Amino acid sequence: MQLIRGLHNLKNHAGSVVTIGNFDGVHVGHEKIILRLVESAKALGLPSVLISFSPTPQCFFGREQATLSNFKEKHQLLSRLGVDKHLLIYFDQDFSKLEAKDFIQQVLLDKLNMKHCLIGDDFRFGKKRQGDLGLLQSLSKAKGFSVENTQSVLCNNCRASSSEIRTLLTRGDLGAVTQMLGREFSISGKIIHGQQKGRTIGFPTINIPIKRKISPVLGVFATTVEIQGSVFQGVCNIGNRPTINGKEILLEVFLFDFDRDVYGIKAKVVFKHKIRDEEKFDSFEALKQQIELDTQQAKAFFKA
Repeated sequence: MQLIRGLHNLKNHAGSVVTIGNFDGVHVGHEKIILRLVESAKALGLPSVLISFSPTPQCFFGREQATLSNFKEKHQLLSRLGVDKHLLIYFDQDFSKLEAKDFIQQVLLDKLNMKHCLIGDDFRFGKKRQGDLGLLQSLSKAKGFSVENTQSVLCNNCRASSSEIRTLLTRGDLGAVTQMLGREFSISGKIIHGQQKGRTIGFPTINIPIKRKISPVLGVFATTVEIQGSVFQGVCNIGNRPTINGKEILLEVFLFDFDRDVYGIKAKVVFKHKIRDEEKFDSFEALKQQIELDTQQAKAFFKA
């Protein structure tokens, strides 16, 4: 899949089939849209183009929210679904002022020469969110393109959406999250040096930075960790470590029966079961006792 970073790198196309959205998490609803995009593009003999934004419009306008996937994770998920091109538009002050009709004309038609568009009836775009499915439909005949309304996917009688997945993660309902994502929720990153305080109480951890302002998960979990093709079981804490007055969100995993130097190596942490919320303890000894209990619960989960 070709990645086009920014409108300044977008060259004129002879034709295309397009869909637009944030696609955070690339859940089962997104997958249905994207597979339909690829199918339509192949039928028309045109490249499929998926448009997303960085930062998201919500984030740009100060409505910060946790992201389910970082950019690299999202791009890899999209690549596996067969999309030809991923256009990443940088959402800045100038772009935020672009009228919906101008976005359609200048980007979708002049640059991408769009022949078919897939869009949900709840999607909004352009200045003050004035663009929608209805606007595209009203312009389609005169401008020479067709529009397809993408239908929502239901999971347990609930519409699959990134916001619903965030709610489920907050509740710790990882089973429902797996159904809606179509895979288990995970966070990937390179293992870094921590403060090594866990070693002082007998629980050395691997540490992975959370490259987002708000984490979609917080608390203590039973997890598996994939490192260089091997899978290890462990107990994970993700939070700001209030017992040591931590400020930044950090993901720490104590792996069972593990003693390897893995600094700088990429790891994938898969969340299996929520054990509890993060707490502040009066002492390191109290924290140690709780981690021992957490470890027992995690091992019991994996044994079951």
